[in-house]
Amino acid sequence: MNKAFVKESDHDEDDDDLHGAPPIPKGSKNYITPAGYQRIKQELLHLIDEERPEVVKVVHWAASNGDRSENGDYIYGKKRLREIDRRIRFLTKRMDLAEVVDPSVHHGSDQVFFGATVTYAKQDGEEHTITIVGIDEFDPLKGKVSWISPIARTLTKAREGDTVVLHTPTGVEDLDILEVSYPAPGE
Repeated sequence: MNKAFVKESDHDEDDDDLHGAPPIPKGSKNYITPAGYQRIKQELLHLIDEERPEVVKVVHWAASNGDRSENGDYIYGKKRLREIDRRIRFLTKRMDLAEVVDPSVHHGSDQVFFGATVTYAKQDGEEHTITIVGIDEFDPLKGKVSWISPIARTLTKAREGDTVVLHTPTGVEDLDILEVSYPAPGE
């Protein structure tokens, strides 16, 4: 059978599986900070306004060269268009489900909520600072953890000076909350 008539995949990939993005828990909202929402919006606009039109031009040019079966520009371009379209669908879904929460409304509070930057100490005295952000914003290397992560769920609603118990696969650990902060309004 000619390859032109064979589907690359019999099923569409679930858009939530893109780039290892974690799914939004059933019945939960997709909380996100204003900065995180803006980053998603900028990526979406870049894909729609810049990257996709450029790839469409390349595919159009490659298609005009005749035989498409061994035309690398055409084959790669079509594949890239599918990737871009999948990412656009994913970002659009995430933005539709997003509930923007401005953490600056808690500025001055010592209680942990979404958007808080929390410094805590482990039992051995080792200190860590994390910021609780949306599912689409987490970046452990920069100290940003998702609000659905075990550490964030453990810290939520606690206050400066509290000791909370974190249950991990390696056991139970006490964490002393040293500092809670939020960005000032307008930051």
